[in-house]
Amino acid sequence: MFKIAVLISGGGSNLQSIIDTVSTSKVEYEISCVIADRECYGIERAKQNNIVTKIFDRKVLKKDISKKIDGYLGDHVDLVVLAGFLSILDEEFINNRKGRIINIHPSLLPKFGGPGMFGMRIHRAVIDAKESESGCTVHYVDAGIDTGEIIEQINVKVDPKDTAEILQKKVLVEEHKLLPKAIEQVLYNLK
Repeated sequence: MFKIAVLISGGGSNLQSIIDTVSTSKVEYEISCVIADRECYGIERAKQNNIVTKIFDRKVLKKDISKKIDGYLGDHVDLVVLAGFLSILDEEFINNRKGRIINIHPSLLPKFGGPGMFGMRIHRAVIDAKESESGCTVHYVDAGIDTGEIIEQINVKVDPKDTAEILQKKVLVEEHKLLPKAIEQVLYNLK
């Protein structure tokens, strides 16, 4: 059975989508731990589902956060899933787990990715650019920011009357479908 670690920074709704679908996956896996870089509601979600949790405070650890997470995970997980994790992992961490770290991003990469593009900023940028569609992307993590190979995307129509908040909600619905599907696909390929 594969073991995954889910890294979060916020409410953990994408984590919840993984929890809700793990038992129906065609590939057997379990969430071995949830790691956050700050106190957040996602940790409570994990605890409610009897998943081991750990907090590595990014404000305290700063540049050492990757080293601490790497030491904690060791060789005990097959896949690291970034599900709203806002800290940037260092190149050594990424290279040590090449092809075994994925991230979900709330836009159709390569559009609206890169440094500073997270959370509501992305959706505001999409609205300001008068895009007719947005969506979400799951990609492999590489040394760049949002530059790794795309695994899968889902498109979302942007209505001219949409606000950034409305768009965020529409995209999040699709994120909850896409992330578990992509995890299953990546794990299947690791067999």
